[in-house]
Amino acid sequence: MTTRSKGIALAGVTALISGVAVYVNGFGVAAYGDATAYTTAKNSMAALVIAAAFLAARPAGARVTRPSRAGQRWGLAFVAVLGGAVPFVLFFEGLATTASSQAAFLHKTLVVWVALIAVVALRERLTWWHLAAIALLAIAQWGLAGDVALVADPGTLLIAAATLMWAVEVVVSKRLLGDLTPWTLSLTRMVGGSVALFVWSAVTGRLGSVIPSTADQWGWVALTGVLLAGYVLTWHQALARAQAVDVTAVLVLGALVTAILAGAIDAAPLAAQVPWLLILAAGGALVWLAPRLPGRAVT
Repeated sequence: MTTRSKGIALAGVTALISGVAVYVNGFGVAAYGDATAYTTAKNSMAALVIAAAFLAARPAGARVTRPSRAGQRWGLAFVAVLGGAVPFVLFFEGLATTASSQAAFLHKTLVVWVALIAVVALRERLTWWHLAAIALLAIAQWGLAGDVALVADPGTLLIAAATLMWAVEVVVSKRLLGDLTPWTLSLTRMVGGSVALFVWSAVTGRLGSVIPSTADQWGWVALTGVLLAGYVLTWHQALARAQAVDVTAVLVLGALVTAILAGAIDAAPLAAQVPWLLILAAGGALVWLAPRLPGRAVT
């Protein structure tokens, strides 16, 4: 298996985790009632899980790389604050005031923004097959969202801002991974991001709401924290091995998992979604096949 194939496979694992997380996060937010407090608790749990996983993996070769240049230190600061903290607050606060279909569609446009930025900042190579794959993924998401008509309300703007921040973070992380280990990025994102979230909670008077107060809240924080830790760990490992555009495109396939869970557990009707899910799967397959197919590069 080539390095890129390993990266794509790891991104597939990330997509699987993402699909489950999207489904269960709604229950976690409902159990808390405060999106920012829930996000802080969940991300802090993920930070603890990642730190524990790192300590357990050190004998097997896991290591953290110390930044050697100012640019790397600023990049890590960006990953922590504007990747692991601010956009989480924006996204979940926006989700509380806007339609979930709008939120889901906007978040899944991440691959489009990553493609635009990565071509310029990372000089990533895109073929016409890549563009076709991204188009299929975007069309499928539009269909799954119910032909959503975007409304520029405050919640939508918050989610759009969060998505753009995450897109920039993907590109910054990919550049940092040229010199730093994936473990360095994962620990920085979640530990540093959790510290920033705690500071924000203290400033806004929500610190007392962060610690779970019921068994139900503890359960959802534990579950979603573990899922987020798995997401971040596999994501950075994937990003270290394949193009940012490729792994971000594969991430969109998490919508397949969410739809299957909703159908199996909530008995949500899937018949109308099947054509869009098939288009989504075709887009994901095309991402994997793109470098093997004949055709000239766009960039």
